[in-house]
Amino acid sequence: MGKKRKKSEENNILVIVESPAKAKTIEKYLGKGYSVTASMGHLIDLPKSRLAVNIENGFEPDYITVRGKAKILNELVKKAKKSEKVYLASDNDREGEAIAFHLKNAISKKNGKVEIDRITFNEITPVAIREAVSKPGDIDMAKVDAQKARRVLDRLVGYSLSPILWKKVKNGLSAGRVQSVALKLICEREKEVESFIPEEYWTLEAELKKGRSKFRALLVEYRGEKPKIKNNQEVLDIIGALKRYKNFMVKDIKVTEKTFRPRPPFTTSTLQQTAANRLNYTSRRTMRIAQQLYEGVNIGSGRVGLITYMRTDSTRISNVALNAARKFIAENYPGELPEQPQFYRSKKNAQDAHEAIRPTYVEKTPDEIKKYLTLEQYKLYSIIWERFIASQMKPSKTATTTVLFSAGDSLFRAASTVTVEKGYQKILKLLANREKEKRIPQMKVGEEVECVKFHPEQHFTTGPSRYTDATIVKALEENDIGRPSTYAPIISVLLDRYYVRRQNKQLIPTQLGRIISEILSDSFPDLINISFTAEMERKLDEIEEKKIQWSSMIREFYEPFSKQVAHVTSTLESVKGTLDEPTEYSCELCGRPMVKKLGRYGYFLACSGFPECKNTKPIPLADCPRPGCDGKIVERRSRRGRGRGKVFYGCTNYPDCDFVTYDKPTSQKCPKCGQFLVEKTDKQRGTYKACINPDCDYLHTVEIEDQNA
Repeated sequence: MGKKRKKSEENNILVIVESPAKAKTIEKYLGKGYSVTASMGHLIDLPKSRLAVNIENGFEPDYITVRGKAKILNELVKKAKKSEKVYLASDNDREGEAIAFHLKNAISKKNGKVEIDRITFNEITPVAIREAVSKPGDIDMAKVDAQKARRVLDRLVGYSLSPILWKKVKNGLSAGRVQSVALKLICEREKEVESFIPEEYWTLEAELKKGRSKFRALLVEYRGEKPKIKNNQEVLDIIGALKRYKNFMVKDIKVTEKTFRPRPPFTTSTLQQTAANRLNYTSRRTMRIAQQLYEGVNIGSGRVGLITYMRTDSTRISNVALNAARKFIAENYPGELPEQPQFYRSKKNAQDAHEAIRPTYVEKTPDEIKKYLTLEQYKLYSIIWERFIASQMKPSKTATTTVLFSAGDSLFRAASTVTVEKGYQKILKLLANREKEKRIPQMKVGEEVECVKFHPEQHFTTGPSRYTDATIVKALEENDIGRPSTYAPIISVLLDRYYVRRQNKQLIPTQLGRIISEILSDSFPDLINISFTAEMERKLDEIEEKKIQWSSMIREFYEPFSKQVAHVTSTLESVKGTLDEPTEYSCELCGRPMVKKLGRYGYFLACSGFPECKNTKPIPLADCPRPGCDGKIVERRSRRGRGRGKVFYGCTNYPDCDFVTYDKPTSQKCPKCGQFLVEKTDKQRGTYKACINPDCDYLHTVEIEDQNA
């Protein structure tokens, strides 16, 4: 039989973190004498089945053990009883502080003698963890109060608004304080997109030649004015007038230099925006991968936390990290090391609780550890590492040569941009500038070049773009709506509730989302608006800064809000009946009339004989454009192959009529031929409308034959 372990060898110090992955990494760093375990997030919270806020007694919340988490909590309490000391190491933010607070209370109730301390860190590295353990502190009650205020505020709003939606709109709906404002932004943008009608305009380029070099110049002045070419005939008239000029003369040459400073290290918002634009990652996906990199990845020698905490609104970095970055640059890019370190201002109202998002070890380059990472981990780590190192390098410089050419009473312009000094661009790979440099041959004022041919091009004015993950996060941050930890959840909630759907990376409100947004915005204009939501966020910050009391803030909000809820509940007309609209369609199964109903995924047709007849079908969007076909165009989804689930639009007379389009029909008809307009999207023009009729030129690109023959 083996000998019993000595007391000193027992794991007599318990460290409680939030996730198992983080626990494994930290336990490796602390070694013998420590046991690290995970709480798996919140263990104590408000119940879902009732309001659980005592309005009569200072709005105190009635917390319970989260359903399904009792076993975890009991295990933690048992482990704490066997330990000499407990360190609560949940995340260093409001939610993490609340988790630590509730854990301390739960453990203390069962064992009031055990010593319980709070430890925090910004990165999971041996140095940071050991320093945190050497300097334990108390729970920050101001943070706990701020989290409590946010939780109570959201509960009061959600549990007041949702019943109104159940009663007046549809059962099973829900509304949130911040999500409703984000939904309003998306719905307002959709109205702008739908109401926009593109206008046609043309540009004209001349293809010029010097020696063997050919390049293009854009018409920028015609008969003393900036050209406004509205249609095909106007551009042909200009080409006809210019055809007699075989040579263009160089009238002016200007060289301008530009300096581009590197961008600051990432915050949560800028990381989500860049990952969306560069990597096509959703905000939820970005934060999931960042969490993995923060908590620790096995890179051969063991688990290592590769980045600092990923929920931050600060661009600040520590002196240790700054010196490490400058040392790396001095050794690998000595010519790009500035004399002095570079500092960046955080945005106004930034909490600045954490550093910027940066690599924990700058010497662990993306290529060096690539073999240990998944592809998505590698890509996200790469842009974090590149952005951080680049932020401490010299600026890049470009030189742009602009040449003006004259031809009669017309001026054409050509430009050439070259990089003079690469600076921080030397370190960039995934974040490198994607635009290719344009070059034109060297010329002198007074010199003539040959005009080879003209290139007219049709364009249409572009309307506002729908929000994407990147742009809605930017809008939320700019309007001070939400905080770094909430940007991704806001989008996820809207998608999960099917108030918004994602298509071609764009966020589009559903019919259900638009109805809810309209009702809430009209009924609670003071609540569902940007300025009020931003003010609430500022007050939560003031609670954390100990400037105001949480209960006073809630009371100030709740008294007028509760009166408005009572007023809306008694006066708002129910739209439940209006959502079921009679139609001209008959049920092909039983002959009874079909009614238009609103479901989770939008409007559909249902037999009025329900529940005896359960026939349903899609809403017709337009008449079939095929000659002689009396069918209707409806939304369908692919059921087979790689494109399974993809939306397309087809004729109800299929298979007799096989008309199909992937462009969504709109309610607008073509003023030229009367057929319906469809919504199209491409990289050059964004979202625009065009006639479904291929023989109609309304809002279509016009092909122009060579006018130089």
